[in-house]
Amino acid sequence: MTPRPRVLTLSCPDRPGIVHAVTGALVALDANITESQQYGDPDTGLFTMRVAFDATASEEALRANLEVVAHRFDLAWTLSAADEPLPTLVMCSKQGHCLNDLLFRHRSGHLPVDIRAVVSNHTDLAPLAEFYGIPFVHVPVVTGDAASKAAGEARLLDLVQEFGAELVVLARYMQVLSDDLCRSLSGRAINIHHSFLPSFKGARPYHQAHARGVKIIGATAHYVTADLDEGPIIEQEIERVDHRATAAELVRLGQDVEARTLARAVRWHAEQRVLLDGNRTVVFR
Repeated sequence: MTPRPRVLTLSCPDRPGIVHAVTGALVALDANITESQQYGDPDTGLFTMRVAFDATASEEALRANLEVVAHRFDLAWTLSAADEPLPTLVMCSKQGHCLNDLLFRHRSGHLPVDIRAVVSNHTDLAPLAEFYGIPFVHVPVVTGDAASKAAGEARLLDLVQEFGAELVVLARYMQVLSDDLCRSLSGRAINIHHSFLPSFKGARPYHQAHARGVKIIGATAHYVTADLDEGPIIEQEIERVDHRATAAELVRLGQDVEARTLARAVRWHAEQRVLLDGNRTVVFR
């Protein structure tokens, strides 16, 4: 039987013997460990670990061995197949730079996700999704209309279930999600925003930044929570600029940074490299 690649992630209170017990449980089934990273947070006392391995053992046998370790050390753990792309749903509005980047990487085989649908509150980017052969679903939301917002979010949850999405990516989706929806998607929804927040809120943030003469622009990818744009940070990137940069150049540079930052966050999440530690993340790059 050909060995199958798998990924084990876990977290628990830090104490001696965890690594030995976990690796021992895998080796007992002739697993070949190909990558192992761990971190003990000195502030929270939380131990996190990611182990990539190949094994011919069945899912049931692996889980049975690991359950013994989990009971002993009070582990929160997941076991995933590393050779299956993560079912993903992408949301957008009118700006297409992040969506186009994700779809291109997806089609090129450079992103370990299976983008099953693009959902938008506008129809502007339907031709882009069609070009890549991805189903496009228009879910209109009337700004300021509570009933419309509630109906749109209910439809979104139906689509998540319909397409079997395990990850939702907000690729410049310009609607604030309700607290209930954020809780429903906790730990499986990623957002991207320019790192000017909260200094430059609202429309045309890069133009506001240009007017203030900023010297650094950037982007932040984070998990979605009820605290707007304040969820656990997965990745950030910056670009230095100077007085010669026009507002249009800031927009262009900012869009490039946003696309790159979001793609890395999506990849790391899909590869099970991101573990939550309270309001922070541990990223095993």
